[in-house]
Amino acid sequence: MTISAEIQKEVILRTKRYIEGKKEIKNEEIKDAASRFLKELAGDQYISVTERLEIVNHVFNDMRKLGILQPLLDDKSITEIMINGPNHIFIEKGGYLYETKEKFKDEKELEDIIQRIVYQVNRTVDSANPICDARLEGGSRVNIVLAPIALNGPIVTIRKFPEKVIQLEDLIDKQTISKEAADFLKKCVQAKYNIFVSGGTGSGKTTFLNALSNFIPEDERIITIEDSAELQIQNVKNLVRMETRNANTEGKGEITIRDLIKSSLRMRPERIVVGEVRGAEALDMLQAMNTGHDGSLSTGHANSPVDMLSRLETMVLTGSPFPIEAIRQQIASALDLIVHLGRMSDKTRKVLNIVEMLGYENGEYRINPLYEYQIEEKNTNGKLKGQLIRKNSIQNVHKFEMAGIAY
Repeated sequence: MTISAEIQKEVILRTKRYIEGKKEIKNEEIKDAASRFLKELAGDQYISVTERLEIVNHVFNDMRKLGILQPLLDDKSITEIMINGPNHIFIEKGGYLYETKEKFKDEKELEDIIQRIVYQVNRTVDSANPICDARLEGGSRVNIVLAPIALNGPIVTIRKFPEKVIQLEDLIDKQTISKEAADFLKKCVQAKYNIFVSGGTGSGKTTFLNALSNFIPEDERIITIEDSAELQIQNVKNLVRMETRNANTEGKGEITIRDLIKSSLRMRPERIVVGEVRGAEALDMLQAMNTGHDGSLSTGHANSPVDMLSRLETMVLTGSPFPIEAIRQQIASALDLIVHLGRMSDKTRKVLNIVEMLGYENGEYRINPLYEYQIEEKNTNGKLKGQLIRKNSIQNVHKFEMAGIAY
């Protein structure tokens, strides 16, 4: 016999009353109280150990964690959670989307969990400020959109943060990149080439940037700048991590990526790592790369390396009156390499292109394709087979020579 929803609801209410007014209460005390109330309310009804554990965990998650979302967050096979209002929760597993059976009781329960999320990171989201980026305690990235922008209830998208820091070796094992290309990029990071990682949504840009950043020599001073802190640089002790801040309810106090880049230049950085550029801050990032901060890394949304250059132009134009020719010269001289990632039809993520920037002449960017992914065949089960083919050798080798690294 399964325990009724009414009994489960009463267990939650009694447990909440029990912990009210207590300044400090341990997690185990909450679980013990829930178990005790469940036993009282169930009476002579038989409750299996599994069901008892599920109910107690449900109560605990409602008290201390994120309610019905917590089991989804704890499931390591789930990479993304998408909430479209209180009645529709979708998950991504193995690259495929599924709708779950879980639903919130009502819109208020979902809104309570949203406020719990943003409170933890000192951010605000309401009808006056209906869009917010935040992160969970474990580092997972959260995007929230409320009414009046969201028409079908509060929208929450959670990109889960991997517990294990993904290394370039892991990406080689997953065939995201070839060993030859990975070794090449490792040397480029060590030799302080400026690298820009581009790709579409969900192509793995942040994961790849994080893997590259772990090849930065440990004796350097690094500053990371992100909307929501996700990077996990492990081997650098002299590390400064900065995160943007939304405006308060009065529209004051906003700190943008552009503000942080400008501030970082006064902190004596050797490298600047910008999690993602989306707007006018692209100009500040490019100027930093052009003024002695070699080895800087960043990401951006684009459909190809050439498209990324066009998007960077547009970003710079949104915040500056510079002529387009001057902007293109700035881009060409700042970037050394563009690594482009894509999400394939079989849901795998691949490095599709690695290109070298050679400059800007006669109204055109000079680009040297170094690696290109070529599809060889598609299996009957829909899996793609291909490889990252080397096209040309790198031409600008002076940074390798300055660093004493064989290329």
